[in-house]
Amino acid sequence: MPAAAVPVAPPPARRPPLTLRRGVTGALVTALVAALLALVPAPAAEAAPVLLSQGRPATASSQENGGTPAAAAVDGDPGTRWSSAFSDPQWLQVDLGGPAAVSRVVLRWEAAYAKAYRIELSADGTNWSTAHSTTTGAGGTETVPVTGTARYVRMHGVTRATGYGYSLWEFQVYGNGDGGPVLPGGGDLGPNVHVFDPATPGIQAKLDEVFRQQESAQFGSGRHAFLFKPGTYHNLNAQIGFYTQIAGLGLRPGDTTINGDVTVDAGWFNGNATQNFWRGAEGLTLNPVSGTNRWAVSQAASFRRMHVKGGLNLAPNGYGWASGGYIADSKVDGQVGNYSQQQWYTRDSAIGGWSNSVWNQVFSGVEGAPATGFPEPRYTTLATTPISREKPFLHLDGNEYKVFAPAKRTNARGTTWANGTPQGESIPLSRFYVVKPGTTAATINQALAQGLHLLFTPGVYHVDRTIEVNRANTIVLGLGLATIIPDNGVTAMRVADVDGVRLAGFLIDAGAVNSPTLLEIGPQGAAADHAANPTTVQDVYIRIGGAGPGKATTSMVVNSDDTIIDHTWVWRADHGDGVGWETNRADYGVRVNGDDVLATGLFVEHFNKYDVEWYGERGRTIFYQNEKAYDAPDQAAIQNGTTKGYAAYRVDDSVNTHEAWGLGSYCNYNVDPGIRQDHGFKTPVKPGVKFHSLLVVSLGGMGHYNHVINETGASTVPAGTSTVPSTVVSFP
Repeated sequence: MPAAAVPVAPPPARRPPLTLRRGVTGALVTALVAALLALVPAPAAEAAPVLLSQGRPATASSQENGGTPAAAAVDGDPGTRWSSAFSDPQWLQVDLGGPAAVSRVVLRWEAAYAKAYRIELSADGTNWSTAHSTTTGAGGTETVPVTGTARYVRMHGVTRATGYGYSLWEFQVYGNGDGGPVLPGGGDLGPNVHVFDPATPGIQAKLDEVFRQQESAQFGSGRHAFLFKPGTYHNLNAQIGFYTQIAGLGLRPGDTTINGDVTVDAGWFNGNATQNFWRGAEGLTLNPVSGTNRWAVSQAASFRRMHVKGGLNLAPNGYGWASGGYIADSKVDGQVGNYSQQQWYTRDSAIGGWSNSVWNQVFSGVEGAPATGFPEPRYTTLATTPISREKPFLHLDGNEYKVFAPAKRTNARGTTWANGTPQGESIPLSRFYVVKPGTTAATINQALAQGLHLLFTPGVYHVDRTIEVNRANTIVLGLGLATIIPDNGVTAMRVADVDGVRLAGFLIDAGAVNSPTLLEIGPQGAAADHAANPTTVQDVYIRIGGAGPGKATTSMVVNSDDTIIDHTWVWRADHGDGVGWETNRADYGVRVNGDDVLATGLFVEHFNKYDVEWYGERGRTIFYQNEKAYDAPDQAAIQNGTTKGYAAYRVDDSVNTHEAWGLGSYCNYNVDPGIRQDHGFKTPVKPGVKFHSLLVVSLGGMGHYNHVINETGASTVPAGTSTVPSTVVSFP
């Protein structure tokens, strides 16, 4: 955003569900025999074997039907399975991703099991050796000790025990991924995670100390998280600066109450809140001292699982400029005072009311939201959110830290916690590798290969190789806006085409050497069905320049189907250090190739060419905020063939079905105010492609749009320098 902006029902299922044949699982009791060798010194303790196979690529000789793929046997879900054709022989194999010292295999059979089978090992997937063989398989759960080093492990079924095929709920391979020490899970959270309980002395002093450091440190290296144990806290005013997160450690907001305020204001910037980025509040109940809490933020500032017992003011003191923002899974008993907020998105929440609309206010699944009035008042309201799954969060279970992974909801409305404990799974911190500053990418990848999740503590992390998230259901969670910087032009993070990965709460900051991409969700050509368990990207922000020179050709690429992008800000910096048309070159912001991708709260700004390009079918966006690059030197620099300018949001001509609600694009060509954009949005004109509530704005007459979408919508030129939006209610 500028330092001086001007105030003012799910689609039909793509794949029909299959009814799976379920069987009765038998039981196997395995006797363990131990021997004691006298007079022999005890060997050094060895690390316990870890689960290596879960979420790894799996293949099979056949499958019974579309609902029983090989991947279902390594997904960690005891209710899904692989089953083969009804013939002998058959096999199932898993690729561990690299050589591993394998120590045991666990076979969790469905009723259709193997009487005779072999466990085979291979380094290359072609040449196999037998590690175990039996002709007396008993079904149920079989634990098979094996010894060997292999990348590929296979169950080779020789003789079936029933007239059906071979059927495994789970195929689990345990061992050590590199033959060396196993990385531990859990541990302390480091010095920049500040944990309080109601009896902790000096809480206000600590809050104030960190705020003094972070209030104006827009591009600094400080990172902090304040975590409040369940209980009640009195007379606090937690002022939240840059790269600061405040959160309660209960499962519900009501577990942790602050009789006081969690405040964001803009005194540091003379009452201008358009640069109040990179901060967040989660999981607290507030009783504001004055009856109204102030949260004057702009991009990359989330407000999640909060209960405000009063009003919420989204404007800075003095009602100066603001350009937020995002609320989810929260309840505000009183009115939300929008005031000077140019745009805002609120999802799956409950509010007592809303004031003022300015340019673009969007609501989905919000109890108490104003009715759609666009273009005046500029409200766009959906009764429900088609699909949502809340961000994972750290909480305390007694004295044990766990991460709660909320369940997916469809047609969601209201909060997850209003009627009791939210639905989902609590995962012990012992199953997370706690990443601390100085940790290398090699170590991070080793932890992932062991089957651990990642918890990044507050800090800045340089990585010299890509962080590879290959296992289904992996959680990568950042605290205190943990920041990942790729060195030497690598991609910062890449996710395999697997189910249920959750990325949340961190910032990727481009390095000085151009990266082709910064974040990839799925490989090119990904085609697996993830509708039941999608990957989510939540409060994950991407920055190119600002803190120093940075370059990336494309910031975020989404190849996996069914991905949910829930609140992101992808930003080519318009101010700070390392900023210039070629200095922080970044041609493309977000590119979506996957089908059935949903974006809820999409902020993408200032890219040299297209900010968003959409190639996947049945994509949906609820709320989009954009600014074109301020620093284009002249018209020729953004000439796109015969078209003036690159659209802020382009749906490819090959797409047949797409829908979007509440989209705004602004221009502020402050180097050459004579620049013209032919349109803010570009789309094929087809019955299945629909847009609702669109606007374009010229900020103070610094450049203009000729149309809103394609050749539809009035030019912004008649408004001159008065910053009046040109709107289109629906298209086509």
